[in-house]
Amino acid sequence: MPRIDAFLKLGREQGCTDIHFAVGRPPLLRNLGDLIPIKYRDLTDQELESLIFEILDSHQKTRFEDGQDIDFAYHSDTVGRFRVSLFRKVTGMGAAFRLVNTDIPSLHELGMPPIVEKFIDAHQGLVLVTGATGTGKSTTLASMLDRLNRNRRLNIITLEDPIEYIHHSQKSLVVQREIGTHVDTFANGLRAALREDPDVILVGELRDPETIIMAMTAAETGHLVLGTLHTTSATKTLDRIIDAAPIEQKAQVSNFLAQHLQGVISQKLVKTIDGRGRKAIVEVFANTPAIANLISSGKIFQIPSILQTGRDKGMQTMDQALLEALQNKTIDPDDAYLHATNKQQFQRFVTDPDLLPQIDLAVS
Repeated sequence: MPRIDAFLKLGREQGCTDIHFAVGRPPLLRNLGDLIPIKYRDLTDQELESLIFEILDSHQKTRFEDGQDIDFAYHSDTVGRFRVSLFRKVTGMGAAFRLVNTDIPSLHELGMPPIVEKFIDAHQGLVLVTGATGTGKSTTLASMLDRLNRNRRLNIITLEDPIEYIHHSQKSLVVQREIGTHVDTFANGLRAALREDPDVILVGELRDPETIIMAMTAAETGHLVLGTLHTTSATKTLDRIIDAAPIEQKAQVSNFLAQHLQGVISQKLVKTIDGRGRKAIVEVFANTPAIANLISSGKIFQIPSILQTGRDKGMQTMDQALLEALQNKTIDPDDAYLHATNKQQFQRFVTDPDLLPQIDLAVS
């Protein structure tokens, strides 16, 4: 058994989401968003390299020694599956291990609104899951894919960097391809996928203009495309996609979004009220005719007001979702306040007065 498995096992047993390794520090566990050091000595560069190199193949070692960062999946029968990011920094090498659960939760178990199921029941178009790193986007996508796999007869092709959840074909045929292993880039993987008779294409990350344009082409030509972006709201997602396009294509991209975007799910992870876990809280945007008109006419800034009044159509803002979870007593009020956009309406729930704005009572 590789020696690093002992640390990974400890992290899994303690319910952590990530395990970090860095020269000059002991291994660190991320628990409920906080980094907690393991009671262990500070790692030297030689010790950490020895731990990591035990689990790399010759190709990965060569790439890393050539100065490349490496993203890969590590699976051990002892400790399970992890997504790994390996890199170098000022003090030496570093690595982040993200735990991947074997069981794929359902959309209901994740607390996703019912409209999310409607998004993926569509036969074509673009569905985006957005949020900062570590907010559960990959899990939400895996849940979407699992629902399709169980209920529809489709050819599903995924492009992932790296592959996290393993999907076994059920009613659907699921073909999982890894960037750097089976195909060199997301854009080239998309080009290849369009020749492989797909019904659904999952793109792990829309990280560059070429990939975004290729994903839109796939959605426009009769496929359902699922993807992620590192944006924190529906409107920022639309702005990001339009901004990524060359000037001469911006109008075309806006028209595409107005016609073919199914919806956007923007999520954050907020501590539960018992302090033992985190819950996904989501802003949901559905592309109604009114919103499509705003997109095509360049009035994206007006969309948040429609989200606020669109609950009957399944939409909700992040603040509305946070407020509902607070009223249902499922999330920590202090953490909800920190994640809220309009913090004023959440001040009455806060239990830690140090979080609130300080009022200067001094009289001048």
